[in-house]
Amino acid sequence: MHRLLLAGFGGQGIMVMGELLAYAAMAAGKQVTYMPSYGPEMRGGTANCSVVVSEEPISSPIVSAPQVLVAMNEPSLVKFEGGVRPEGIVFVNRSLIQKEPGRGDIEYVFVDCAELARGIASERLSNIVMLGAVFKKTGLVPLDALYEAMDKKFTGDKAKYIPANRKALGAFAAGEGLG
Repeated sequence: MHRLLLAGFGGQGIMVMGELLAYAAMAAGKQVTYMPSYGPEMRGGTANCSVVVSEEPISSPIVSAPQVLVAMNEPSLVKFEGGVRPEGIVFVNRSLIQKEPGRGDIEYVFVDCAELARGIASERLSNIVMLGAVFKKTGLVPLDALYEAMDKKFTGDKAKYIPANRKALGAFAAGEGLG
């Protein structure tokens, strides 16, 4: 069972990352829960979501001690880093977080999300760049399932964003972006 917590501020695409992971896990035939949590404001306020992926039925969607934390901003890292399970992984958006790691019993993966996203198309792809880093490091779901999830999520007027999102995700699949 894999327990993930994705956190940042409203407008960073936190919920989109969680939904894409959840859809991809379902497409891969896994059991999944997704639980969003918003602060009092939508854009600019706090936002996080929990995603649990398992081969077995899941008894609770609540993630109090994640194995994987995605911190897209510094307040999220400060708030949730202490709850990560020993030997867990913390993905840090180095574009917005300058804080140094606080624990020696977890692995940190630093991703310059904004810089990498700008190199692909737009800084607005920072969340997908981070999702690519999570995919590359964890292999939690197959790449094809993530592409399928994008097709499901980005419909209608949003379908025009699929090529850039696939490019951002595909850069990591090709081995770019992580050292």
